Amino acid sequence: MAGATLYVCISCRAGAADDGTPLAGARLHAALAADPPAGVRVEPVMCLAICGEGCSVAVTAPGKWSYVYDRLTPDEAAEVRAGAAAYAASADGIVPWRERPAAMRRKTRARVPPLGHAMAVTAVTLETANVEP
Repeated sequence: MAGATLYVCISCRAGAADDGTPLAGARLHAALAADPPAGVRVEPVMCLAICGEGCSVAVTAPGKWSYVYDRLTPDEAAEVRAGAAAYAASADGIVPWRERPAAMRRKTRARVPPLGHAMAVTAVTLETANVEP
């Protein structure tokens, strides 16, 4: 059973032609669903609200940080597959930047903490964030 879910926007219209060709997001989903990453369920979603930024995906799992990536292409399906598998294998959802596939390194749109996440805020973390206690 897959512990992580990779949501793939199938309505991404990047480079869409009016000739009946499937949309880029739908093509990316088809490639990923045909050979899902280890430990990952691949699900289509109608919109991730990053229209105009190429194909978008979101990866999430209970108790882990979630990520949203954009500016992807169907040609990068193998790298998205590898990135999602690395995410699924991680303890907390955080895959170190250098360990991410190249196609996903600079395409992070958002990182979302797990539900119920509580960070111990100390004077050091406030200082690091330039916030007055």
